Amino acid sequence: MVTRHVLIGSGPASIAAAEAIRGIDADAEIRMIGAERAGYYSRPGLAYLLAKEVPESALFPFTRRDFDLLGVEQIHDRAVLIDPGKHAVRLGGGEALVYDRLLIATGSAAIPVNVPGAEMDGVVKLDDMDDARDLIRRSRAARTAVVVGGGITALEIVEGLRAHRVDVHYFIRKDRYWSSVFSESESRIVEEGLRSRGVTVHYFSELARILGRDGRVESVETAAGERIPCEMLAVAIGVLPRAELAREAGLACGRGVLVDTHLRSSDPDIFAAGDVAEVSDAATERRTIEVLWNSAAAKGRVAGHNMAGGPARAYEAGVPLNVTRLAGFRITVMGTVGGGGEDADMKGIARGDSETWRRRDAGTTVVEAQQGEAHVRLALGPRSIEGAVVMGDQSLSFPLQEIIAAHVDVGPLADELRAPSAHLGELIEAFWRDRTAHHA
Repeated sequence: MVTRHVLIGSGPASIAAAEAIRGIDADAEIRMIGAERAGYYSRPGLAYLLAKEVPESALFPFTRRDFDLLGVEQIHDRAVLIDPGKHAVRLGGGEALVYDRLLIATGSAAIPVNVPGAEMDGVVKLDDMDDARDLIRRSRAARTAVVVGGGITALEIVEGLRAHRVDVHYFIRKDRYWSSVFSESESRIVEEGLRSRGVTVHYFSELARILGRDGRVESVETAAGERIPCEMLAVAIGVLPRAELAREAGLACGRGVLVDTHLRSSDPDIFAAGDVAEVSDAATERRTIEVLWNSAAAKGRVAGHNMAGGPARAYEAGVPLNVTRLAGFRITVMGTVGGGGEDADMKGIARGDSETWRRRDAGTTVVEAQQGEAHVRLALGPRSIEGAVVMGDQSLSFPLQEIIAAHVDVGPLADELRAPSAHLGELIEAFWRDRTAHHA
């Protein structure tokens, strides 16, 4: 008997799930529902498309032939209802798809700004391919834009607009950028990078209202009464999981769809993966949302494996990692590095972000130094490196990724790294060379 799999969503979690299912069951029926017109593409690549560094064609890793070879039927429609009792998904066009196993991989959606004038033409975001195309189109005529928000996406928009020669004003509600993840010196490095690229950075600036004429944006006003003329207001204040379908279906939900270690929801035949899955960390029992491409794919692989009836496999969250570029600086963030607390510029988690970054256990020591062309910050446990930020030269990035991911006992190195004026880079490189030689 053929097992019928329906996957809601066309992002990395669904693709990985489909590959896992097909790897176990050559005869399974796999139907993928995707509401986005663009289909499956690289969401992280939108920043490089906006910055005119790659063509749009480079963002599509799968061709129609790839889907055919995988045996996946693509359905370009929107899922509007899940009926667990009937094991069916109703589409916007009225069709009902019957399933034996269902995957909810609906991703996350940008949080809209809530101020007077938010409905005007010219209020934009960078959430999907259509948004990127819209920003590029508007940038051809716009002279000035204001960007509000935090995290990675806000600066992707800032840099993309500057690549199109748009004058950009960037609002920071408090005294520095991304304070929940970056140290003060790291925030300053990024802010100075923005200014060197022609961006006007406004501190302690909170958007109060959007002003316009004939329904089009003409300026914005801050809470302090400052008015800035502009043709565009770009908003990046965070994303929230698209869990509405799951809630309406009666599934257990928190911020996202609550899943067990096998990525199974409160209904045994419904799984969730990607941004929408709220996963419990086995070690800490904390429930976490991540909006990371690699994490979404990893969850999708585990969900697909279990959906197909393979030997039960548990999802084990790896060390959250993102390698990105902000204000011209190559930056790697990994592990638990933040000081906790809320970011004043965000109302949710940002794309390319992990809640784990903000955590730091009691007893962790933070050391930070400029090492040649790299700025390095480490979060040190008694005998381990729990997290790191590397800005600029990335030669230390790979060794640190391996050390943190493997929970390597660094022994006396931890004490050496804590020493005043320690040469962090030299110490880590020497430790890594020695470890690599012993494991060769």
